[in-house]
Amino acid sequence: MLVSRTPGGRTRTRTIAAVGLATLVASALAGCGSGRTGDAGGGGGLVAGTTDKIFSLDPAAAYDNGSLVAETQFYQYVLNTAPGDTTPKPDAAEKCDFTSPTVYSCTMKAGLKFANGNPLTAKSVKFSFDRMLKINDPNGPASLLGNLEKTDAPDDRTVNFTLKVANDQTFPAILPTQAGPIVDEKVYSPDKVMADEDVVKNKGYSGPYTIASYDKNKLVEYTAFPDYNGVLGTPKTKTVSTKYYATTDNMKLDLQNGSLDVGYRSFTPTDIGSLRGDSKVAVHEGPGGELRYIVFNMNTMPGGTPEQKLAVRKALASTVDRAALAEGVYKGTYTPAYSSIPQGVLSATEPYKDIYGAGPSKEKATKFLADAGVATPVELNLQYNPDHYGSSSSEEYAAIKSQLEASGLFRVNLQSTEWVSYQRERARDSYPLYQFGWFPDFPDPDNYLTPFFAPNNFLQSHFENPGITAQLLAETTTTDKDKRLQILKGLQTDLAQNFVPILPLLSGKQIAVSGKNVQGVDQTLDASFKFRYTVLSK
Repeated sequence: MLVSRTPGGRTRTRTIAAVGLATLVASALAGCGSGRTGDAGGGGGLVAGTTDKIFSLDPAAAYDNGSLVAETQFYQYVLNTAPGDTTPKPDAAEKCDFTSPTVYSCTMKAGLKFANGNPLTAKSVKFSFDRMLKINDPNGPASLLGNLEKTDAPDDRTVNFTLKVANDQTFPAILPTQAGPIVDEKVYSPDKVMADEDVVKNKGYSGPYTIASYDKNKLVEYTAFPDYNGVLGTPKTKTVSTKYYATTDNMKLDLQNGSLDVGYRSFTPTDIGSLRGDSKVAVHEGPGGELRYIVFNMNTMPGGTPEQKLAVRKALASTVDRAALAEGVYKGTYTPAYSSIPQGVLSATEPYKDIYGAGPSKEKATKFLADAGVATPVELNLQYNPDHYGSSSSEEYAAIKSQLEASGLFRVNLQSTEWVSYQRERARDSYPLYQFGWFPDFPDPDNYLTPFFAPNNFLQSHFENPGITAQLLAETTTTDKDKRLQILKGLQTDLAQNFVPILPLLSGKQIAVSGKNVQGVDQTLDASFKFRYTVLSK
């Protein structure tokens, strides 16, 4: 992720073990200049570009969209999603199924090996999941495995995942996420994150590509791994390079002059409008699901008591003008978000619109603050990121600052930090309020809830509530679809009415831009939110 796909991200928490059964753990069931560089510049290779950044190549420490795009190319998973298909299918596995309500068993394919020649067996899978949970990196996706009690490998072909709570409707969908890459137990440390250069050198991965050369967040070159045996199939292009840009300006220019084949994340609305009118390129849109929001650190945000902090959050919810952000900043490429689950996702409602209004209301905001005895103007330290979510973030948060201060109820100290530092500092309680974005790990409404609101959630915002925890457990384990829908809808209302742990702002689509001679882009822009180089060709 996600964030959040962040998930974006892609950045995300998965939990599940209930108040009466166990503790719900969790967090979501997550510049270069112009011209070609390296051997992708000739010989039929393909060049992709992005302004995203890789946080880490070690899956134990990576829970962001920039790292996910890289991981998608060179790691293999027990289950994965084929292009155009959101249903998890066997990748390194031959087959998987529940053998009891709490045991999910997989038979691994025979003869698999990592790019370094070492065998990939069921023991490699056990090692990978044990390692993910043991390291439990604060910036990693271990929280997605909150319902995983243990992983066993009774022989080289069999893997048994034992779950804490029965009937988990989401566990198979977690295996293709950032918590699921399989790593080589002979070269990865069982308890320490591996440096990127060591990941590249040791080649303890088995995806459709290997990393041929690596200059972090400048240029990564991939070459097809001939021994990959999985659902993504043989890459259509043998060599693919990824160029990393500081801003979209050069990325857009390289697309237009033909020295870049495809750009994925994050074009500005102005860029997209301009590129739509360029006959040399094609603009591709995929399913939405991206969520942009503000996170509240429950410990460090303004307010002398929990009641005052809640009043501040409710006043902010009543003051922000989402429609003005969507149209004024993003030119309609985003739409207002009035829930933690975006419109278009199963069960989505709009409780923030119902409770706080579709537009700003100074009257409501003033009453929330006055009733809780909060003096105005409230001082807000608001942090945003200028590179990971696109350069329009600066304009977006300048607009939010203006909206809040225009009410007379808030005074905003707006600051920005680049992504790698931002990821570290937000988990260290450095930011009382901060920007985040989310691309779901998998297309299920739970992925917008458990990662954010379960105990020990990925946001590390210190939000936890037993009632919310119980509802999260119920929605993930209820097999009756209608009952599950009602629980999900009730959760959204409860969160918006009584807690406001995040402030949803906007939701948007996936957008990529390519040369007219590039095929396969639309095929990979599906609701799994995995950008797979294997289908790209020209």
